[in-house]
Amino acid sequence: MLTLHIKLVEAMLAQAQKDHPVETCGVIAGPIGSNLPQRLIPMQNVAQSEDFFQFDSLQHLKVWREMETRGEAPVVIYHSHTKTPAYPSKTDVKYAAEPKAHYVIISSNRLYGEEIRSFRIVDGIVIEERIKIVNTYQPNLEQLKVA
Repeated sequence: MLTLHIKLVEAMLAQAQKDHPVETCGVIAGPIGSNLPQRLIPMQNVAQSEDFFQFDSLQHLKVWREMETRGEAPVVIYHSHTKTPAYPSKTDVKYAAEPKAHYVIISSNRLYGEEIRSFRIVDGIVIEERIKIVNTYQPNLEQLKVA
């Protein structure tokens, strides 16, 4: 199960709506070894596509180095689907490179509402997991940051 603070969910949804019809993307970092997403980092989709996302390679390197310096890891990798339901495409599965990350997909297509789903993707296997949205992390709300 993935537990997400409501502020992070709201930030992802707002970013997806702002970037629509281009797929939005980003990362939520948290302390290494934890399962606590804390700091939302919007990323640039250099593909500028309605059905594919790709992190800018320089931004990707910079963000991963910054996380390492801060003692963080990518707890969540998120992106939107602008034409389809929030379920990993074959391309999403192929490029899922962080086996410990939760892959969150947001549908920004009005046909599906503001659908948000989370998956674990390891070695081509997709497993959906529940998302619990909370107003407070216990015990450390002051660590929550939206960049």
